[in-house]
Amino acid sequence: MSNNSSRDNQSLQLVSPESFRNVISHFTSGVSIITVREGEIDYGITASAVSSVSLEPPMLLVCANKNTGTCHAISKAGSFTVNILAENQGELAMQFARSNTEKFKGVEMSYGELGNPVLNNTLAQIECRVVEEVTGGTHSVFLAEVQKAHALIGDPLVYFKGEFGSFKKA
Repeated sequence: MSNNSSRDNQSLQLVSPESFRNVISHFTSGVSIITVREGEIDYGITASAVSSVSLEPPMLLVCANKNTGTCHAISKAGSFTVNILAENQGELAMQFARSNTEKFKGVEMSYGELGNPVLNNTLAQIECRVVEEVTGGTHSVFLAEVQKAHALIGDPLVYFKGEFGSFKKA
C-alpha cells in the first residue's frame, strides 16, 4: 500500500449509525432466543445475529449487546442455547426482546445438557460451549462449538426491516 492510499483510507468517514441501521434492516435473518443459566438465574434475549461458522468442528457465532445481563451471563457460564423460533412465535420473540421483564413467565422449557434453558416447541435448539469471546463495538461476539442440536419440521420466523414475518420460497 502506498502512502497516498493509506492517507486516502484514513480520510474516509464511517457511515452514520442511522444510515447503517436502515441499510442493514434490508438483510433478512432468522429469529432466535439465546438462553443461559448462570448463578441459578435464567437469562434470555431475542437475537437475529446468529450465524454458522464451521462444520468441522461444528461452530456458530452469536452477538449480544454488552449492556445485557444475558451477555454477562454467557461470559461467566461459558455456554448458551440458541432456540430458533417458528413462524408463529412472534409474540415469544417480543417477550424476550423487552428489557426488565419476566421473560420466562408462561414459557414451557427444560434444561439442556449444559444446564441452560431449552425452550420447548421452538423450531430448533442448539446447545453450545463458548471457545472465544471477541468485542466488536457495543457487542460481544461469542464463537462456540455445537454440543447438541435438534430440529423439528416447520417454517422459521424471519426478521426484515424491523418486523417479523414468514418465510416464502422463491
